[in-house]
Amino acid sequence: MIETERLLLRELTEEDFDALFKVLGDPSIMQHYPYTFDEARVHGWIARNIERYRIYGFGLWAVCLKDTGELIGDCGLTMQLIDGTERPEIGYHIRADRQRMGYASEAARAVRDWAFENTAFDAVCSYMKSTNLPSIKTAEAYGCRKLGEYEDGGRVCIYGLTREEWENIRHTE
Repeated sequence: MIETERLLLRELTEEDFDALFKVLGDPSIMQHYPYTFDEARVHGWIARNIERYRIYGFGLWAVCLKDTGELIGDCGLTMQLIDGTERPEIGYHIRADRQRMGYASEAARAVRDWAFENTAFDAVCSYMKSTNLPSIKTAEAYGCRKLGEYEDGGRVCIYGLTREEWENIRHTE
């Protein structure tokens, strides 16, 4: 479990289905994703992350409010094929009524710190459609800089942060 000032990040379970469906099944949240999730895709999402925990020791984690335990989204580290290279990627989804409150940035910073403290990765990244301005702002908020763009069913941006850059950030936060 990862704890921040306002959040707890923990492994997803099947019991999280209803709360996670409110996030991944919302067309406004998933507008930059290839599709909005139906029930089967949300069950698959949970199962894939449970498998990631087993294989890698990490995946997307439930983002819960510390004071109530309510699940408001997911955030975590996954291995993704990005522009032809497998990279550790920090991803995040926050329920619509909890957006613009800093939760995604807070969770992403915690995942960033966890990744550099618990893995040997030299860098982490986030990628998103170039039109996904909230996701870009979240990547910048956890310390990333734009690394480039490529075509993948539309323009996709890659934002990244090296271990050395993170170490410099840690001294100023």
